Amino acid sequence: MKANPATAALFADKNLVGTELARAYTAEIDTWLESVVAGIQEVQGVALVAVGGYGRGTLSVGSDLDLLLIHNNSGHVAEVAERIWYPIWDSGVRLGHAVRTIDEALELAADDLDTATSLLDTRLIGGEARLVDELQKKARELWRNNADKMLTRLVESVRERHETSGEVAFLLEPDLKLARGGLRDIDSLHWIDHTELGLLKANERSELLDPHRILLSSRIELHRQSGATGNRLLLEIQDEVATALGYPDADELMAAVASAARTVAWITDAALHRIHARSARHRWRPKIRQFGHGIEIIDETLRFSGDADISHDPIMPLRVAYTAAAEDAFIERSVLDRLAAETPPMPDVWPDEARTIFVDLLLLGYEAIRVLEALDQVDLFSRFFPEWTPNRSRPQRNVYHRFTVDRHLLETAAEAAAIADRVERPDLLVLGGLFHDIGKGYPGDHSEVGVGLTRRIATRMGYPPADIETLGTMVRHHLLLPDVASRRDLDATETIKFVAEQIDSVGTLELLGALTEADSIATSKAAWGVWKAELVKRLVNRTAHLLHTGDTMLTDQFPTDQQLKLLASGDDLVTLDDHELTVITPDRRGVFSRVAGALALHDIEILKARLHTEDAMTLVVLRVGGAIGLEERPEEVKKGIRLALAGGLAVRARLLKRARAYRFQRVTTANLSKPVVRFFNDLSPDFTVVEVQGPDSIGLLYRITRALDDLDLDIASAKVQTLGDDVVDTFYVRSPDGTKVTDKDYLAEIELAVLTAIVSDA
Repeated sequence: MKANPATAALFADKNLVGTELARAYTAEIDTWLESVVAGIQEVQGVALVAVGGYGRGTLSVGSDLDLLLIHNNSGHVAEVAERIWYPIWDSGVRLGHAVRTIDEALELAADDLDTATSLLDTRLIGGEARLVDELQKKARELWRNNADKMLTRLVESVRERHETSGEVAFLLEPDLKLARGGLRDIDSLHWIDHTELGLLKANERSELLDPHRILLSSRIELHRQSGATGNRLLLEIQDEVATALGYPDADELMAAVASAARTVAWITDAALHRIHARSARHRWRPKIRQFGHGIEIIDETLRFSGDADISHDPIMPLRVAYTAAAEDAFIERSVLDRLAAETPPMPDVWPDEARTIFVDLLLLGYEAIRVLEALDQVDLFSRFFPEWTPNRSRPQRNVYHRFTVDRHLLETAAEAAAIADRVERPDLLVLGGLFHDIGKGYPGDHSEVGVGLTRRIATRMGYPPADIETLGTMVRHHLLLPDVASRRDLDATETIKFVAEQIDSVGTLELLGALTEADSIATSKAAWGVWKAELVKRLVNRTAHLLHTGDTMLTDQFPTDQQLKLLASGDDLVTLDDHELTVITPDRRGVFSRVAGALALHDIEILKARLHTEDAMTLVVLRVGGAIGLEERPEEVKKGIRLALAGGLAVRARLLKRARAYRFQRVTTANLSKPVVRFFNDLSPDFTVVEVQGPDSIGLLYRITRALDDLDLDIASAKVQTLGDDVVDTFYVRSPDGTKVTDKDYLAEIELAVLTAIVSDA
């Protein structure tokens, strides 16, 4: 957008931020447009009207300018329109415009939701005021008369938008406008209130004021700081927005945004439910269903009966939550307020009934999330679990996670409930899911801190010492299985023994396996897949066998007898069977890196690699995936490998060319991990384990393996994991004399070579 000098000065004024900037910017645009339309004052029957967000006076620096030119069939309207639109277009301001008579505008508003809502907020810029007064009066009257039809369409629109855009309060990079709890929900509540049907309460109107200020200020600063018109508050811009708005850091900003969005979402849910209940009453006569303890449901709304006494029942909030979740009922606001004000605190040790109800609630899965968040709105959840409070609305500065800490814990518990029938103790599984990351809200290692917090919670809930110890083990080791499965050699006896030493029983191991799956799915789509599931299952099975029998059960022979025969034949071989690629070639330096480079040229991922050399021949067995070439062009893939091994393919040059072309397309972020190289000499009796973590890029595995080859390291196996934009690659290597690498200078050279390979293009 081209800015006139006055507007440019506004944007540069650091003292004007958030809503103050919006008001000043709106006023500046008003003044400018008044000068533009000054020349039409002599034309009768024409008025320029601000509509939508501009009409409400909340114009963001990245918003369109929505204008309506109203006329009463004036013969000069086309000329007037040109005199107004062209100066605006010339300025570079993005314009949303229309020219209509009042009747035309109302006719369109009768059937079009966007038009109808835009006309609820109109403001005269210039021309005949009576036209705007008439339009506003008739548009609001039409909205009220069409309330049932328009509310139905509005509810559908809100539901679809929430489904598409997610939730502001729990996403790490939320859409401040369109996501659930965002600014469009506040607009929707404003429109609902215009029906004058009592669907929005007076206290709710006042409760929306501060959230509206926080969300609008954040969006305005997002637009100003980024210079763009998008509404997603990305991780890389959050620090700048936080500084501009006076927050200590991005975490404080996002906590404020999340808290505001939760309030907006809660009030929106209440209003939508009232619309639904009102519609239901028009279709049938509602029945009251009784659930004991004074709890009843009518119109899918949970409320208390007139004689309900909740002042002596500390379990009542859990009763209400379970009933609402099990019956898919909405908890009336007055019920939550009474629960917060009247129910006594839970005893120091919970009654057995309380523990049973809470676990049964968690086992309902995703239905539990809605009601637990309702309890949290009035601080009831943290009353039961004060350890929860530091995690409330807490962002995670981690590109792997989708959600804030509290929502991630609820999502994990819900995913755990879906697979709870796989374990002997479903109650411990869902509780482990709910509390596995609870230490993130506290200083120190979150797993270790979480152990103490979880033990305290489980003790208060009345669990026996053995169960408390199991929950503590689950929290302490909730990352053990995914870390080992994705980074370590599962065919090594030491790997299986290492895991078995951390786990006290097969039952605990099975709980950890299920928790790993639930945690991964709740983290992100990229964190769980068929390959990772296979690895974790294999690790669990082998460790369980060791715990049962004392035998590591390493029955997978490598090389197999068939592979040894092929090696002995001395013939070159490249085969692709499903997702297993086998290469046999004369031994020479750089075999693995050449194969990796050839596969990178086809965008094929290497997930696992095993190498063996015998009688001057090298065997490479790879688990591969991630490219259409595997299914559609397997012969071309194999031809490329043969050429690379024979020196007939310029692998490095081709990858460099691709990397340079890709560099201009790739969107970089501030959240890619810093490259790190770690060495472990205690994980294998024969090999040094080299773990490499860094940002993914074209040909990365090729560059790393070539760097290892250049230092004459013997690579025996490799495991590759991609998490978002990062990779974690693990290599089992030996020095040229066949021993572990222990010399500090040699290790330093390896680190230098690998780090250089990560940041280079080829």
